[in-house]
Amino acid sequence: MPALKVDLKLRLSLRVAALAALCFTAAAAYALFETDRSARERADSVAELVARDLALQQNQISWVRGAPIQFPDLQRVAAALMAPGLCIAYRAPSGEIVQRLCSGVAPDDASAPRLFADLYQRVFDAGRESVRPVGFGTETHGEAVASIDRQSLIAQSWRETSRLAVIMAGALVGLCVLVYATLADALRPTLAIRAGLERLAAGDLSARLPPFDLAELSAVGNVFNHLAGSLQTTLSERNALTGRLIVVQDEERQHLARELHDEFGQCLAAISAVAASAGQTAQLECPALMPECQSIARTAAHMMDALRGALLRLRSPDVDELGLAASLEGLVAGWNMRSGGRTRFSIELSGEFGALPRDFAANLYRVAQEAITNAAKHAQASRVTLHLRMQEATAADHRAHIEIAVDDDGQAGGDLTLKSGMGLLGMRERITALGGRLSLDTSRPSGLVLCAQIPVPPAAARPSETRDAA
Repeated sequence: MPALKVDLKLRLSLRVAALAALCFTAAAAYALFETDRSARERADSVAELVARDLALQQNQISWVRGAPIQFPDLQRVAAALMAPGLCIAYRAPSGEIVQRLCSGVAPDDASAPRLFADLYQRVFDAGRESVRPVGFGTETHGEAVASIDRQSLIAQSWRETSRLAVIMAGALVGLCVLVYATLADALRPTLAIRAGLERLAAGDLSARLPPFDLAELSAVGNVFNHLAGSLQTTLSERNALTGRLIVVQDEERQHLARELHDEFGQCLAAISAVAASAGQTAQLECPALMPECQSIARTAAHMMDALRGALLRLRSPDVDELGLAASLEGLVAGWNMRSGGRTRFSIELSGEFGALPRDFAANLYRVAQEAITNAAKHAQASRVTLHLRMQEATAADHRAHIEIAVDDDGQAGGDLTLKSGMGLLGMRERITALGGRLSLDTSRPSGLVLCAQIPVPPAAARPSETRDAA
């Protein structure tokens, strides 16, 4: 299963958000600890004040004779110390609570969620008492106790935490948006890099990247431009070499065709003439030799036909005189004659091809010839169709194109490169040297479509017309 692809800006934003959320969580935990510590310090301070006041009451009872005995009297300090949720008490030495005063819970101290209350109680032990001894002289007379109501303390902590959580959530969202926008602005040059790579992958080696502000992206752009320039130079040199090799190959074909015509053709013609003369002599003087003479004549005729086919493949018709369309129609007609009806070859022409340069037209003929030869030899098809179309220039491409397509209804399975041998390689090199591209389509249930698109040299395109031939 392929890995899930996540946008870089989103990934970095999520990581920043996770880090910020961790920091915010730590801040919330610190706030809770501070709230608990403040509550404990407050309870300790109240317990200390109550213990001092109770000790003072003990002193007053012992110093003032006849004073009314009322101990403990927590009302004396309650007015100054009491706050919502606070409880003060006096515990006798026996452990009994003698007097206890508690203030009510504030109206806004609503109940906190149970989960938060349980967690807070487990971590901080809310409602724990603060105890201070009440001393009189060297003796201890009971204890002063102060505590904050657990529900009030948890509600106050929840209120503070909720307020902080809302602020942190807003800050987190704002931070994510800001980080994403900043990254989107910083990574905007990657769109230009992607567009350049797509142009380079499509074969446009003239693609170059503009300079960037970021040093890292600027280094990438420099490497890209250097690579594109090197590829463009290498491809130009390769196309020039391929073009030269094609010219040498065609010259070698012409030379070989002349040699075959002059040597083998003359020899076969002589053999045919000798066989005919010997047949006439044998008919008169030795009839028993007639079958051998006829066999020699048939073999010579068969070899002559094979030689004519080889010469036609080696030496294309004079495209400059006949025209590309007529030459291709002759090529198709020749294959129909050689196939003996096993395969039907047809041609469909769309456009005007009379203004094409001679060398360009000859190369187009060779491409079509090789494509039909591959289909005839390897496809085992009952139908092979050659399509030649002139495609006018569009807004995206200011040059007209010629499209050569050969489709059949044969067997397209297997490795096409291996089946076609050097033919497909030579065809691809010839098309590349002309600045075109070659594609193979085997998506149909059967058969193969070989398609080549080749840009037309400037000032060679003409208004299109359609004609069919078979």
